Amino acid sequence: MSQLVALPVLLPLLAAALTLVARQLPAVQRVLGVAVLVTTTTVAAVLLVAADRGGPVVLRVGGYPPPWGIVLVADRLSALLLLVSTGVMLAVLLYAIGQRITDFGRATTSTAFHPMYLVLCAGVSLAYLTGDLFNLFVAFEVMLSASYVLITRRSTGPRIRAGMTYVIVSLTSSLLFISMVALVYAATGTVNLADLSAKVAELSSGARTGLGLLVVVVFGIKSALVPLHFWLPDSYPTAPAPITAVFAGLLTKVGMYALIRTQTLVFPGDTGSVFLLVVALATMLIGVLGAIAQNDLNRLLSFLLVSHIGFMLFGLALYTVAGLTGVILYIVHHIVVQAALFLVSGLVTRHSGTVSVCDMSGLARAYPLVAALFAVPALSLAGIPPFSGFVAKITLLQAGTQVATATAYLVTAGAVLTSLLTLYVMAKVWVGVFWGRSFTPRPDPDPHDDLQVGTGATALPMVLATGALVAAGVAVAVLAGPLADLGERAATDLLDRGAYRTAVLGAGGE
Repeated sequence: MSQLVALPVLLPLLAAALTLVARQLPAVQRVLGVAVLVTTTTVAAVLLVAADRGGPVVLRVGGYPPPWGIVLVADRLSALLLLVSTGVMLAVLLYAIGQRITDFGRATTSTAFHPMYLVLCAGVSLAYLTGDLFNLFVAFEVMLSASYVLITRRSTGPRIRAGMTYVIVSLTSSLLFISMVALVYAATGTVNLADLSAKVAELSSGARTGLGLLVVVVFGIKSALVPLHFWLPDSYPTAPAPITAVFAGLLTKVGMYALIRTQTLVFPGDTGSVFLLVVALATMLIGVLGAIAQNDLNRLLSFLLVSHIGFMLFGLALYTVAGLTGVILYIVHHIVVQAALFLVSGLVTRHSGTVSVCDMSGLARAYPLVAALFAVPALSLAGIPPFSGFVAKITLLQAGTQVATATAYLVTAGAVLTSLLTLYVMAKVWVGVFWGRSFTPRPDPDPHDDLQVGTGATALPMVLATGALVAAGVAVAVLAGPLADLGERAATDLLDRGAYRTAVLGAGGE
């Protein structure tokens, strides 16, 4: 069973090499990409069942014992997020394949897209499964290397400028990341997460606080926490629709996963819950207020993405089982819903030829299916019952009220206000885009720019992929009970670090 832990990393890398070799065979590229992601999703499901029934599944790469060797760990949290993430990547890949066929009228080859997309998948998988800080850094670099290519493909002026912002911020955060790894190693002599959970506790309180704050800054940039969020609304909206969807759905959540893992396993309570609660409140409110001010549909969704990262930090800052359960439910909900919204945005801009909300209207009359595909995730993001966003938010709000502090109550009230403002933003989009006068498509002279294709052409795989993600969001709500139970068990594991440490280091490492 332990050998399966390596497959979500190795299979996409091997397939990336094969798709590069098969760059003149588009059918082979498509089949390889879809087959590998289906296999990876299946492996993730098997790992989740195994971790839930028998504890973390650990692979010691090369047989070297930790903390000296590389270790891959699939516990309840990492396996669950891996399953959801690979499923979303599969849906987005199907959307991208359908989009390319529609734009060009035939199946064409892509030298960069399929290899880089699979490399991105390998990086995401490694980030969830790695058991040490240095390989977590490697995972982020693998993701960033692939994302640099994906975000600047077929670049125009705006995309080049946005890509430069993304690259510069990412390189800066990478420098901070590797510096943080070096400082942690200098202070403790190890980078293994399970080993660090004991070694960091032996440091002075000042050293622990300093390292903990550096970790928050590093992963705060990756997660787009306020005030480290400025790069995201400028970078994501200019990318092609499937790339924006997978970035919005996954990359910030990988950063949040890293923050959860380090703050619960290595620095429990060292950063200060009040500090994190204040950052969470600022992230929620500044993000949603930024969304209210936007007219560009993709920028509006990008600011909402920032805002709802604050909900996840809110649950983490509570440091309770209930709070972490809410975080896990919220991440699962948000990965699916946010990716679905950006795919719907891609459909909308293809039909309208513009990203300006003020220049759209009446789309519901011409394309009622697109309107329905938008309405479901929009209501879920706003937290309207009975959708998945309501289940996740009510769990977080209950956790916030259980912590009897003024700061927790204030952030809980801020979360309610943010949800109401999110509903206002979604209503604004609905009225501006889908209601109003009869829809008139706008032609676009550049058929290769998938942001603005006003021909009304939409391939069936694009609609089916978007519908699959919307249905997955509904499934999260339908399966809220079992998911909440699983999330509670995962949250208990996060706070009770013994099972993770024993699985990685053995009984002598406890």
